[in-house]
Amino acid sequence: VRLTHIPTGIVVTCQNEKSQLQNKVSAMRVLQAKLLERKRLEERAQMDALKSDTGASWGNQMRSYVLHPYQMVKDLRTEFEVNNPSTVLDGDIDGFLESGIRWRMRENQA
Repeated sequence: VRLTHIPTGIVVTCQNEKSQLQNKVSAMRVLQAKLLERKRLEERAQMDALKSDTGASWGNQMRSYVLHPYQMVKDLRTEFEVNNPSTVLDGDIDGFLESGIRWRMRENQA
């Protein structure tokens, strides 16, 4: 028995059993396993593409906090800045998250 999955072009053959019906069932199991493996690999590739090439490590400054003589917090990648650092230090980082997401989307499109 020979099965072909037309959208992907995956071909599976099976001649293990004497019965054609049993061979077809076996071939369908193998084909389903191959399709699941292909889907898993595609999902992993998408996740790897989303991960940053340059992670947060020493020497990669992401944010600058200036508290004296003027007050400012600036994201160096996205150029987003806030003039009230106490709110950022208290946990209000929604603006930085949104600008980071927009920056990441622009990077992925380029």
